[in-house]
Amino acid sequence: MIQLTDQPIDLLAVLAAVQAPSVGGIDLFVGTVRNQAGGRAVFRLDFEAYPPMALHQMHKLAQAAQQRWPIEKLALVHRVGQLSIGEVAVAIAVGAAHRQAAFEACRYLIDTLKETVPIWKHEHYADGSVWVAAHP
Repeated sequence: MIQLTDQPIDLLAVLAAVQAPSVGGIDLFVGTVRNQAGGRAVFRLDFEAYPPMALHQMHKLAQAAQQRWPIEKLALVHRVGQLSIGEVAVAIAVGAAHRQAAFEACRYLIDTLKETVPIWKHEHYADGSVWVAAHP
């Protein structure tokens, strides 16, 4: 399951995508919209992506993780569009026979997604807004 979506992310579907009889450990990362950034109060975020490139990069990440760790299944889902405080912006789940591979692969996936996938966020504050990369 690798998706960009403009709909709320269904966390149960993300978990279901990585379940299998051979999976003994599932790690789930959920990134939500927080109410502050850089000391400023945030009241919403808008996420935009270049879908063909973003999906290509997400598939490359999945392949790299599967080559590095003994992963059975994985899911990468990022939301685009307008999100309110508390809404899920990204969900990553990894299913593996053992928990350590799931933990390590999940951390790699979120860290590398934020570094390499062309997704941008528009932070909205009471006194204005700023476009920033979703990655450092």
